[in-house]
Amino acid sequence: MISRYAIAVLATAATLVFAGSLAAPAFAQGDFDTPTLTLGPTGLAKQTITVTAGASGAPAGFTVWWMKRTDFEANGSQWWLYGDPSQGEAHFTGVPTLNVFPGDASSFKLGPNQSITIEIGDLHDESGVTTTNWRSGWDGELQYGTEYVFCAFANATATTYQSSFTENFNTQTIQTQDCTFTIGYWMNHPEAWPTSCTPMQLGSNFYSAADLMTILNTQPQGNGAISLAHQLIAAKLNICQGANPTAASACINAADALISGCGADKLPPFGGCNLAPGSTSTLTQCLDNYNQGLTGPGHCQETPVKHSTWGQLKVLHR
Repeated sequence: MISRYAIAVLATAATLVFAGSLAAPAFAQGDFDTPTLTLGPTGLAKQTITVTAGASGAPAGFTVWWMKRTDFEANGSQWWLYGDPSQGEAHFTGVPTLNVFPGDASSFKLGPNQSITIEIGDLHDESGVTTTNWRSGWDGELQYGTEYVFCAFANATATTYQSSFTENFNTQTIQTQDCTFTIGYWMNHPEAWPTSCTPMQLGSNFYSAADLMTILNTQPQGNGAISLAHQLIAAKLNICQGANPTAASACINAADALISGCGADKLPPFGGCNLAPGSTSTLTQCLDNYNQGLTGPGHCQETPVKHSTWGQLKVLHR
C-alpha cells in the first residue's frame, strides 16, 4: 500500500511497489546504478554514513532519507515520497564547505564507485545540501537514544531519483556520550542541552537555560568571574550529558566556591559579580582543558560549530 501522500504526489506518475525496502521506481529507473550505504559510528543525535556510488556513479549527487523506526513502521514500513514532516530528506548535490580533514571530497557528485562519508545530524548550514523542514523543533537533528531507518539513491535532480533505492538500514543514536564538547558547541546547540541540567547552580545562585546562554554571550572584559563561568557552564553540561566528571570535579568545586564569594550578587549581566582574572585563571584553564578533551574522557567527535556548525553535516573523507 502506498501512503496517501505518495498517491497525491504520483497521481500522474508511476506507482511504486514496496516490500520491506523500496523497489526500483517505475520511472527513470536504471539510469544509474544503485549506491550502497555503510553505517559508521553512531553518536549523540548523529549517524555517520558512507555512501558508495555504483559503477555508473552519481553525477547529480545523491539523496539520503531517514525516519524514526516507529514512524516508519506506523507507515507500513514504507517511505513517503517527499515532504512529509516525519521523514528527513537531505539532497547532496553541490560543493561541501565543512571539510575538516586533508583530502576531503570537493563535491557530493560521485564518480564511478567513489565513496564519501557524511554525518547526518543538523544539516541546514552545510552548502551543497538541501533538506526538508524535518521536525523543526529539533532543528533537523536526530534525537538521542532513538532508532532510525535510512536509505539512499542516486539523484536525477535534487528531488528526483534515478537509481533504485538502497536497502533499509536500522540504527540507534546513543543517549549519552562519555566525552566532552567545547563552549562553542553548547552555545550553538541549545537544543542539545540536557533538561536535567537546568536550572544550574553557579556559586550561590541558580540560573535558567536562557540565563546561562546570556552569560555565555557576555564578554569577560577583564572580569575573571565571567571567563570562569563560561568554562564551568560547559563542564556541567558535559557531565549532564554523560561525560565522566572525575578529571574536573575538584576544579568544578573550587570554581563554584570562588564564585560563591559574590554571595547573592549574580554574574553579569544579571548582577555585578566580579573576580580578578589572576584569581580565576588556573581554574578556568583546568576546566577549559576538560572541555577541550585534553583531560578527562576526551573530546566528542562532532562537526565544527556553526559559522553564521556543530555543523550539521560534515564530509569526513573520501
